Amino acid sequence: MEIKKVGVAGCGLMGHGIAQVSAEAGYEVVVTELNQENLDKGIAKIEKQLGRAVEKGKLEQSEADAIRGRINPTLHPHEFAECDLVIEAITEDLEMKLDFWKQVDEVAKPEAFFATNTSSLPVINQAAATSRPDRFLGLHFFNPVQRMPLLEVIQSVTTSPEAMAVGMAYGEKLNKTTVETRDKAGFIVNRLLVPYMLDGIRGLEEGIGSIEEIDTAMKAGAGHPMGPLALSDFVGLDTLASIGNVMFDEFRERRFAAPPTLRKLVAAGFYGVKSGRGFYDYSGEKPVPVNPGL
Repeated sequence: MEIKKVGVAGCGLMGHGIAQVSAEAGYEVVVTELNQENLDKGIAKIEKQLGRAVEKGKLEQSEADAIRGRINPTLHPHEFAECDLVIEAITEDLEMKLDFWKQVDEVAKPEAFFATNTSSLPVINQAAATSRPDRFLGLHFFNPVQRMPLLEVIQSVTTSPEAMAVGMAYGEKLNKTTVETRDKAGFIVNRLLVPYMLDGIRGLEEGIGSIEEIDTAMKAGAGHPMGPLALSDFVGLDTLASIGNVMFDEFRERRFAAPPTLRKLVAAGFYGVKSGRGFYDYSGEKPVPVNPGL
């Protein structure tokens, strides 16, 4: 089945990027949000990104206008009715996702494919909430979607070969590096990356170095573009803790458990870059390390 129209649920951190790259690839896109304010913010980000591309000479104004014209923002999920592929990019909360899929399953055409952009939650739990578990898969994008080249295409125990082929073809049309993986907590990247970030936090707790020293050491010694504590802030400490909890529930290994410092920062509302403070304070011109009070 050829995908022509893509629905994206959520126009926030991930959703607006998925909508943009889909439109850039030539797809007609329907993108929804829970309220007008969030929808307007997401569309404004897309328009800003397109404007920058024009300024830098990467796009002609006519091309940017055409991309924007292929994006239909709406507050009404029933407009997913004619979509060939619906991608969910809402809050990383299983109950919210299940409610969403039950609602969309009733309005989407029978031949449509469904995909979740979850970073850690089981794909099968969501697939089983629909009438089409064989047409359900995971499409895990990375932040920021417009720049990060990878797309993990996730196969659950019910995902058909046809659905996987659709996911792979969609990713390739977006010019993403696509990899197939199975429905295991963390998939490939987070299965390997999350324990690394959590170990960076444990290392801070155990006094192997300061925030700045740990991040500097991993950048200079391992060639990483960002140290584990700065990366944790970028991912979002609340998101990191949530992924860690899901992985710990599945594997019951200490390396996946959220360290005390992470839990305390999340409880305080210090989520990293998105809240303005985490292991670093982002209120000034440059991020400044903040002692988490160990």
